[in-house]
Amino acid sequence: MIPISDNIRCWNKPIINYWLIGINIAVFLWEIKLEISDALGYFVNSWGVIPAQISGAITNALFNNNSAAWIIVIWRVFSLFFGIFLHGSFSQILGNLLFLWVFGKTIENILGHRRYLGFYLAAGILTGIVQILAAPSLTVPLIGGNGAIAAILGAYIMKFPKAKIDTILPLIIVYIPIELPAFVYIFWWFVQQLFYGIGSLNIPPIGVNQLGVVFWGQVVGLFIGAAFMRLKR
Repeated sequence: MIPISDNIRCWNKPIINYWLIGINIAVFLWEIKLEISDALGYFVNSWGVIPAQISGAITNALFNNNSAAWIIVIWRVFSLFFGIFLHGSFSQILGNLLFLWVFGKTIENILGHRRYLGFYLAAGILTGIVQILAAPSLTVPLIGGNGAIAAILGAYIMKFPKAKIDTILPLIIVYIPIELPAFVYIFWWFVQQLFYGIGSLNIPPIGVNQLGVVFWGQVVGLFIGAAFMRLKR
């Protein structure tokens, strides 16, 4: 299922949404350039969220009285922000940006530009923190805006549970346009995660995004978005 639009009218241009899509595309093109030069693995392992390194640095700084460890903590905490804009495959970035395009513009119209940007970044960072707490010894980098997109989807469903989403069903070479309730995309969002390995970039030494940790992180992101919109009411 490919969502293409919704039936909610937006009165303002989703400027922040456009910028977020543009930044994600630009960073992904940079990743492709790094992959060609065999530098992508070092880049992602330096700026992706690696729970073991963050939890280890915090433990070292707090309990071993190692002041130098705070430098690593600050550097690694920044990865919670930067990792939102990194992606590990073509299917991951295409799926994320498609959902961002359809659902993000409506949420930006409701929240306004500044609050929408803050919501997007906060949701992505909080999801990253949950993933660290869930798997503190994980050495695989976690990257992508999946948590932020899940939060947008959760907020959208909470605000517009009966909205209709214009959808295309590709069947071989025939594309069938249909209209689906918005809540259907909660289930489809998680199903499509299974296909995010398609078109993966070569990120040594052990790749990115352990599926189980990413999955539960996005469940949290979904609830963050729904809770935020509930409180906003």
